[in-house]
Amino acid sequence: MPAKIVVGVQWGDEGKGKIIDILASRADVVVRSQGGNNAGHTVESNGETYKLHLVPSGILYPNTTCLIGCGVVIDPQDILREIDGLIQRGIDCNNLKIDPRAHVIMPWHRKLDGLSEAALGGKQIGTTGRGIGPCYMDKAERSGIRMYDLVHESIFREKAAAVGALKNKIITQIYGGEALDVDAIIEEYVGYAKRLAPYLADVSVLTYEAVKQDKEILFEGAQGTLLDLDVGTYPYVTSSHPLSAGCCIGSGVGPTVIDEVIGVAKAYTTRVGAGPFPTELFDEMGDMIRNRGNEFGTTTGRPRRTGWFDAVILRHAVRANGLTALAINKFDTLSGIETLKVCVAYKKPDGTIFTEYPCDIQELEDCTPVYEEVPGFSGDLSKCKTYDELPQECKDYIAYLEKVCGCPIKMVGVGPSRDQNLER
Repeated sequence: MPAKIVVGVQWGDEGKGKIIDILASRADVVVRSQGGNNAGHTVESNGETYKLHLVPSGILYPNTTCLIGCGVVIDPQDILREIDGLIQRGIDCNNLKIDPRAHVIMPWHRKLDGLSEAALGGKQIGTTGRGIGPCYMDKAERSGIRMYDLVHESIFREKAAAVGALKNKIITQIYGGEALDVDAIIEEYVGYAKRLAPYLADVSVLTYEAVKQDKEILFEGAQGTLLDLDVGTYPYVTSSHPLSAGCCIGSGVGPTVIDEVIGVAKAYTTRVGAGPFPTELFDEMGDMIRNRGNEFGTTTGRPRRTGWFDAVILRHAVRANGLTALAINKFDTLSGIETLKVCVAYKKPDGTIFTEYPCDIQELEDCTPVYEEVPGFSGDLSKCKTYDELPQECKDYIAYLEKVCGCPIKMVGVGPSRDQNLER
């Protein structure tokens, strides 16, 4: 059963796109199982850059089946824009399939996302404003509109009219916003439905059939472990489950089909949006890492917060995902720094030490990172073609990270291109 899961193990933006692209080139099937167009994978292939948000990275390979599972939330306008953009660049999208059970992001979800964030004043979550959270709220409330509903016009018209009327009351009476034109929205989305209908298929069945045929399957994660709704830095999290277990739920297959779980991290730490970040740097070092690493969001363009490598959250991710291996990117960004710092614990003012990530972010208040210092490395790592070509100091840093994280590092990233990924 050659099925692999790739998950982010920090706060997202770890460079999963490159790792997924490498593994997708070897896969028969690539499955996206959670999140929405709030995620983004930047993939460089054949000298071109692709920014993918909903479509699985396997779309760049003509013989690979690409599946979007029931756990994903779909913005019809956005996915059609993405499909059209790929087709214009010569990419065939006929091998893309979307589960009918996936929920649909409607304009009222985007509207409510913005209004609810504004109502929080200075305590915003830091969402992308794309309606992801409100869509998952409707899913949990069992009032959501699914892709099946969208492509069956009579069902869609009835559901959208009822839900739209209720959302307008919330928009106007609770938030003081301007009502949406529900009739116009329905007509617009009926048009999207006609174009999307040919892509619908039962992803659970397609995935399971591929398992039985012993095909290579890659489950493509979005966001990161610390953004998980349950085990992340709640409430500063996303609205789905970016864990390895979420891949099973969101694709409709059980965990016994999985034989490898690969976690993707950076050689330092970043995050976008609000929330705790114990190793965050506010000095010139943080600025240098941000600029060297081009740390700006794929989806939003927002500057990412940067900090030293945090082994506490990595151990948390190893446990929560059942990781079998790590792929760590952007060692090249750190080249030339004389001394590197790695956070191995958190310390409270009263001397209390946390070596495991706490269950609630309140425990992180007043905490400071406990650092161990490691000698840095120098040289142009981007030109290294094999692991053996890396400077010994870099290899020593990698061995140190394996020790403090408790997981083997199988892939080492030294640049953005797929040929700048060194496999051990």
